Amino acid sequence: MNYRYSDYSIEQLHREIGMLKEKAQKAEQLGNISEVQINERKMQVALAYTMNPEDFDANEVYQLKMEPGFTFKVSYVNGVFAWGHRINLLEEMYEQIEALPISLLGKKVTK
Repeated sequence: MNYRYSDYSIEQLHREIGMLKEKAQKAEQLGNISEVQINERKMQVALAYTMNPEDFDANEVYQLKMEPGFTFKVSYVNGVFAWGHRINLLEEMYEQIEALPISLLGKKVTK
């Protein structure tokens, strides 16, 4: 039976993250890059459920953990996903709105 991460306890989430990390490492050793990326994304979503969405504010800009050089301006937070726009090194904001797990957001950018 499949469970949603929102139904997991913190302990179950940490076990799941560990299992996904192992799967990603094995896939990397076998050279299966797409499987590595799938497991890493699942890890980030599971990790987001261990975090407090209230720690992230609308209209604030945060660093992106996996993509140095990019920041993310949060428009709103829905569950464990932050919706907003990427900003590149030239301070250009992308038009397309996207959702990222809050676990991908780093420190708040102060200007």
